[in-house]
Amino acid sequence: MARSKLGVALIVTLLTACGDDGGSGGAGAGGQGGASATTTSSSSAGGGGTGTGAGGSGGEGGSYVGVNPLEGAAAVQLVQGGFGFTEGTVWVPALGVLRFSDIPASRIHQYDPSTDGLSVWREPSGNTNGSALAPNGDLIMCEHSGRRISRSPAAGSPAPTPVATEYQSGAFNSPNDAIVRSDGQIYFTDPTYGLGNQTPELGFRGVFRVDGQGTVHLVDDAYQQPNGIALSPDETKLYVSDSAAGDVYVYEVAPDGSTGPRALFVELGPSDGMAVDDAGNLYFTTSNGIEVHAADGSPWGTLAVPEQPANCTFGDEDRRTLYITARTGLYRVRLAIPGKP
Repeated sequence: MARSKLGVALIVTLLTACGDDGGSGGAGAGGQGGASATTTSSSSAGGGGTGTGAGGSGGEGGSYVGVNPLEGAAAVQLVQGGFGFTEGTVWVPALGVLRFSDIPASRIHQYDPSTDGLSVWREPSGNTNGSALAPNGDLIMCEHSGRRISRSPAAGSPAPTPVATEYQSGAFNSPNDAIVRSDGQIYFTDPTYGLGNQTPELGFRGVFRVDGQGTVHLVDDAYQQPNGIALSPDETKLYVSDSAAGDVYVYEVAPDGSTGPRALFVELGPSDGMAVDDAGNLYFTTSNGIEVHAADGSPWGTLAVPEQPANCTFGDEDRRTLYITARTGLYRVRLAIPGKP
């Protein structure tokens, strides 16, 4: 099927956003096996190096303190290939399925590990990039071409309704990634990667919060291209990557959901989406693979991925499988510590 001009433009923009130098090649369609990968790991998370320590403890899980999250990790395995540009991983516990986006195809796919079945859940998707799970089980979606945050019940056919479409009468650029707090407040990033030929109405690329009443609050407008976003397990810290600047920042989160001033958490180079495990370790998608850092910013090591990853999330019933979207493929790897879906 021929791609639309918007789809082609999105692929070019997305590859540029992630620092691709011309593509790493397709992973091939179908199959679950055999993708060659290696794991590099530091002997201890206390090695410092790239971490600044600004993140504090981040709500580390007591039973996992000091546990190397990469211990015993096997090679990353291909689940399915042949997509345009995969993103937006989100595990839906109530259904036991993974949902992920193919941005240029404007589809949200559904993968059922119990049957190894793949289907399309939403098409068109408004070129949805990132997705997140609300406390009631709804899917929260960042629509590039729709320039909005939408939500839909996860079960049944998609029925998206708008959550946030503008800030101070200006349409968003192209919402990119989101995370939802346990009280339902939504944090999301708004770079210009998916804006295409549409006219920007905001004079900045920002990070926003939607409170329980639906009011949109500006978290920060001092970004070149805000991208990945996550909360610590205890929800007292908010992490945001700037994929143009190559930095990850951290904010203290107050009980009402408001945020304090940002601090530099770690310097990675360009990074995209991220995930957090129960110990507070962070999993950053970069050109090197999945770079894993402890809650204090110190590095554990890197999971090699056959294609450059764009996002990741924990899933399966025990939450120990890290699902990874990487260019044309969906991948997975089993890990020692469970994580946030």
